[in-house]
Amino acid sequence: MLIDAHQHFWRYDPARFDWIESGMDVLMHDWLPVDLAEAMAETGIDATIAVQATGDEAETAFLMEQAAAEDWVAGVVGWVDLTTPDADDHVGHWQATGPLVGLRHQIEGDPARLDDTRFDAGVAAVQNRGLIYEVLLNRTQLDAAVAFCGHHDRHTLVLDHLAKPAITGDDAHFTTWQDAMRELAAMPHVVAKVSGLATEAQSSFDEPPDIDGIHRHLDTALELFGEDRLIFGSDWPVCQLAIGYGDWFALIDAWARAQGGEFHRKLLGANAIATYQLTL
Repeated sequence: MLIDAHQHFWRYDPARFDWIESGMDVLMHDWLPVDLAEAMAETGIDATIAVQATGDEAETAFLMEQAAAEDWVAGVVGWVDLTTPDADDHVGHWQATGPLVGLRHQIEGDPARLDDTRFDAGVAAVQNRGLIYEVLLNRTQLDAAVAFCGHHDRHTLVLDHLAKPAITGDDAHFTTWQDAMRELAAMPHVVAKVSGLATEAQSSFDEPPDIDGIHRHLDTALELFGEDRLIFGSDWPVCQLAIGYGDWFALIDAWARAQGGEFHRKLLGANAIATYQLTL
């Protein structure tokens, strides 16, 4: 089976989705399962994991509703305020409600969470329940990523978007990112998502993504993490700032097939099923 392990749904509200800025007009409306279904059919994707895109529990409830309505939404990565004393109860509630496979917070926009002992306790509670915690940060937070992942080793962590490398940057940026990825890859509980790279490979929203740069980072991720700890995701609809769903799939599909062996099967399905313990 082919699994897209990272896509989003939302009903657009500028106040809730304040990270959608000027120039991102394509994102400024509702994006629902009906909008993704056609693209999935064209690429042969069988199932997806819907990932939170804003920080409130209404988002988790909304994604659970989509999963209940569409059997191809095989899992939800939701949001709970992990700094509250009753965070574990909230996590347990959503775990009992539907196919919750993990939780995430947008640390890239809220780096103070990394210094919050309450947040640490909440992440530990997530891991103790056997759920994935997804690490969303960016290239300015690589040292913090290494420290965070090293600390939270009770269960699998998934690093979103290869930590958003500066693909259009110079060799110094690449080397810094590569060194951090090497440290993260040395932690056997860290898995990385091959997602969200096209938007990091643009110098502006008006420019096409740097395909050679993307391949350079893909090759490095495979070298460091190996074929069993990389997972495909589209980052739809956000990817459309740089590339269409079908074009992103085609790029990753061709790259994975070129590696030979079992890698294509693992990257585009088997690794996601195993990591998130999906029931399909």
